[in-house]
Amino acid sequence: MKKHNFLFLTTLCIGLFIGSCSREEEKSCSNEPQVEVRTETDFDQALASELGADDYGMKHYVMAFLKKGPNQDQSPEEVQRLQRAHMDHIGKLAEQRVLVVAGPFMDDTELRGIYIFDVETVEEAEELTKTDPAIRAGRLVMELHPWYGSAALIKSAEIHKTISKKEI
Repeated sequence: MKKHNFLFLTTLCIGLFIGSCSREEEKSCSNEPQVEVRTETDFDQALASELGADDYGMKHYVMAFLKKGPNQDQSPEEVQRLQRAHMDHIGKLAEQRVLVVAGPFMDDTELRGIYIFDVETVEEAEELTKTDPAIRAGRLVMELHPWYGSAALIKSAEIHKTISKKEI
């Protein structure tokens, strides 16, 4: 039998098996993948603990969507000053390790960028955003949401330093 026919038949048989569960069996026979516990060679407990990872390698963050604010009538000089102060604020939050990811959107819409904060609550993130000069000036507003993502994101700032030739 040709290889592709074998794969097709195997896939078909698996599909028929999964689809053949009776009502009584549905709880134990599902389309959901079985959870696999990794071996010691795949899993680094020390790193998981350092990063605050749960059993899935994930943790809670707060994601922020930066949007155009109501005050867009500043002079070009003031816009430039606010942008520099905004970038300095991002750098300060990154140094404090409470800001994991930050970046602008590349289209010209109401959405200007995102932040991912390494904090537990929206209220904590709100306190951090209140100190941003562009937000205080009304040039930007923040929309904050609890988010669940990979604990490895915390390492992105450290890695970024090794791959960027220029500093913003």
